[in-house]
Amino acid sequence: MLLDDERLDYLLAEDLRIIQSPSVFSFSLDAVLLARFAYLPLKRGKIVDLCTGNGAIPLFLSARTESEIIGVELQERLVHMARRSVAYNELEAQIRIMEGDVKSIPETLGFEKYDVVTCNPPYFPAHEMSDKNISEHMAIARHELHLTLDEAVRSASQLLKQGGKAAFVHRSGRLIDLITAMRANRLEPKRVRLVYPKAGKEANTLLIEGTKDGKPDLKILPPLIVYGDDGEYTEEVREMLYGDN
Repeated sequence: MLLDDERLDYLLAEDLRIIQSPSVFSFSLDAVLLARFAYLPLKRGKIVDLCTGNGAIPLFLSARTESEIIGVELQERLVHMARRSVAYNELEAQIRIMEGDVKSIPETLGFEKYDVVTCNPPYFPAHEMSDKNISEHMAIARHELHLTLDEAVRSASQLLKQGGKAAFVHRSGRLIDLITAMRANRLEPKRVRLVYPKAGKEANTLLIEGTKDGKPDLKILPPLIVYGDDGEYTEEVREMLYGDN
């Protein structure tokens, strides 16, 4: 079941397992934060996760909803990892992993058919490829080599029904870019939460959710602090990662 340097990790809060690889792909805390931040219908609904990687976000979401979830990933190797994780957790009836280009996936899945879209897109512009030693898989996942932020937002909007919700996680420095792209694509920003590595530090991550054709009314949520003064995860982040135990 496992290939090369792959390992089977626990998703403790969800009581699931996921296939990861240090050289191909491992999800980050950002995936956990986005999966907990996004609005989800509890039972009936259709959800699409764009840039799904090894399927972490669909797995996280499956613990919060009974809705159908489709994960879309460009890279064949990551698709293979995600599908095996879904099968290992016996979630094939709920989660489907599709190999495809986010830019054109609305033509395949259908326009304006979905209730929720989540997306953890590549964070860095292609010209910021400072680390030449990372693998091709990592480079595509982290840098806008095949997908820009504008393209990701456009596809999310095209997939959503009117009134549907799109949630993104990104670097905090891209807040204005995200809001601009969202409004240009009929996604009205409704909730923003900034993530801080420690209290007193600058935010380094943002979570934002918009409603398709929604009315302007942006709520700024309380800050999310990742680490306490002791260097350990804060209680809120620990609960996200490990559950109530």
